[in-house]
Amino acid sequence: MRKHKPMSFDELLKDLQGQNKAEEDHNFVELDLLFTDSFMAKHSSSMNFADFLEKGNFQVKTYEDIRNIPDELFDRYIDRETDYANWESMLEAASREYAGHEKK
Repeated sequence: MRKHKPMSFDELLKDLQGQNKAEEDHNFVELDLLFTDSFMAKHSSSMNFADFLEKGNFQVKTYEDIRNIPDELFDRYIDRETDYANWESMLEAASREYAGHEKK
């Protein structure tokens, strides 16, 4: 049985986002571009997205780990720790902010 080496957060983001999809879909935006350090510092008590996940005790190492976080649990954490009521509203706000910066 082969052991997997631990992934860095940057490697995790690339794995979660699927580099092939990013190359094929020109509308694809990487999570670290959406949830910038400034966005996280402004809208949460965390300085970056990695710290945000870690503070919530979300053990994220693979894409499946993100998908396996129960929506209700993640939404409650986001409601408590950010300016947003749930993941969807936080994602939409980050997307709008990113789109605004892209137009400049």
